[in-house]
Amino acid sequence: MLELIQYLIQNPTAHYMAVGLISLCIGSFLNVVIYRTPKMMEQEWRTDCQFLLHPEQPIIDESKITLSKPDSACPKCSTPIRWYQNIPVISWVLLRGKCGSCQNPISIRYPLIELLTAVCSLIIVAVFGPTVQMLFGLVLTWILIALTFIDFDTQLLPDRYTLPLAALGLGINSYAVYTSPTASIWGYIIGFLCLWIVYYIFKIVTGKEGMGYGDFKLLAALGAWMGPMLLPLIVLLSSLVGAIIGIILLRIRKENQPFAFGPYIAIAGWIAFLWGDQIMKIYLGQ
Repeated sequence: MLELIQYLIQNPTAHYMAVGLISLCIGSFLNVVIYRTPKMMEQEWRTDCQFLLHPEQPIIDESKITLSKPDSACPKCSTPIRWYQNIPVISWVLLRGKCGSCQNPISIRYPLIELLTAVCSLIIVAVFGPTVQMLFGLVLTWILIALTFIDFDTQLLPDRYTLPLAALGLGINSYAVYTSPTASIWGYIIGFLCLWIVYYIFKIVTGKEGMGYGDFKLLAALGAWMGPMLLPLIVLLSSLVGAIIGIILLRIRKENQPFAFGPYIAIAGWIAFLWGDQIMKIYLGQ
């Protein structure tokens, strides 16, 4: 194993190819995470609600959904998906975007997420090289991709991902991987409080909730990874990206729908993670 790692470090082409192939497989897994996590949460909510409202009744017996069970199958004909039908990107192309049994269309989003994961992972490699920063940067990238699409679909940012992400940021920065331990702690605190304050001011003024607690936790997690100095850049970039994409979506949908802010925080956070210091230097004229 050590010889393989040494070989990958010394051979950039092999390094990029290995990360690219692994990231395509991770992207395939992220498709499962994005699709199943909201269903897992809904199942847990139904069980909790039944237990609280009708504790005397037996819990509804239904197959528990996890990231590994039940096995993947076509949602229309329930035909199990074989391993050779689940090769990232290639299977979708060979199947021409349709189920091999019933010809039900398979969304192009699946291969696009796999490709997005691979491209973003290769950018991480290009920026950090074969380092510890690269390894943890890949983890951050993969989690942000999952959170982005879950929030786009459901307006949910699950605690099961945002809280461990924050804990991991605090943990690795206790060794000053990306920023100092003190900056990581204050980044977490300020990241949470700045959106929490905006939320409560908006609620007092309008009587409405302008955003969810998941947005606070995601920004806090990014603060734990990068420290407080990049938080203004993340907020500014997320507002800019959100405004642009929001206008485009309004024109496409032509109707008012709930606006998920988490994806834009994730996108802005990823940009700041890679190039935040350079952007700040340019902005400050240094």
